[in-house]
Amino acid sequence: MEAATHNSLRRARRRARAGEPRPRGQVKADINVTPLVDVVLVLLIIFMVVTPLIASGVPVELPKTAHDNRKADDGKDIIISVTAQKRIFFAGRLIADPKDVTWLVGNERRKHPEKTAFVKGDSKVPYGAVRAVMEAVNKAGLDDVMLGTDEIKEDKPETTRPRE
Repeated sequence: MEAATHNSLRRARRRARAGEPRPRGQVKADINVTPLVDVVLVLLIIFMVVTPLIASGVPVELPKTAHDNRKADDGKDIIISVTAQKRIFFAGRLIADPKDVTWLVGNERRKHPEKTAFVKGDSKVPYGAVRAVMEAVNKAGLDDVMLGTDEIKEDKPETTRPRE
């Protein structure tokens, strides 16, 4: 292989010294798009699979309100969820004893003092269960507690034009 490359270089030098023009090969100006499309589709599938896993907390059916001030999830909230079965989740982990909420919130606040609590209570859970979680958060020394709600989606009626 090395000898063939050496001979072709020798011939090219000889032609250049003699002033002969270089042999022109056909230039292929086509871009092969197939590998690009394959990579983009794989990335799309990866993002479609990973995106639902990024959502924080446990899925609960939040109460509906007319004026929902939705705050973007910046990762600075301590998310506590209460499901319809009165199970309490702290940052996605099931808590066996509701009294542990105070200790967990206090521990998290010592690590990250700027964090606030975001309580997501299912709309079917009794108010007392959510209130107990809020009291536990308050005992941990956290006064800033946000309650999660969803906005009521109003279906706007279609406007019809009168017939002439």
